Amino acid sequence: MTTKKAGIALLKGVPMFADLSQAELSAVWASFKVVQHKAGEVVLAEGRGGSGFHMIVTGEAKVTRKRTKVVLGPGKFFGELSMIDQGPRSASVTALTDLETAMIDRFEFKLLIDHNPKIAWKLIVHLSTRLREEQSAADGLTS
Repeated sequence: MTTKKAGIALLKGVPMFADLSQAELSAVWASFKVVQHKAGEVVLAEGRGGSGFHMIVTGEAKVTRKRTKVVLGPGKFFGELSMIDQGPRSASVTALTDLETAMIDRFEFKLLIDHNPKIAWKLIVHLSTRLREEQSAADGLTS
């Protein structure tokens, strides 16, 4: 089982949590639960609804979106958009190995940000940056 110290260290690597204080990171970690996934298990399916954010603690996962495949390992994360808007998943994620993720669902996340607006602001900044990057990439494809 992942320790609080290890979980907080992983959270520091997530852009939307990186600038939080130790006490804030501790509060965030307390809202997560650790989930085990077997190798080959589909963690998220593209196009399906979702409401959870996952951060990889141990193991590797394959993210598949259209024809693109990316392998993620410890400290990497996925599901933040659907956690917020409950929209369809933009990619599928499959455990390549036995996989341990720390997960927070929409309900727990909403409670967390209701009590800590700084976390909400960091998330807005992170998502804005991500949107700009996506727009820049799309502009490069159409130019």
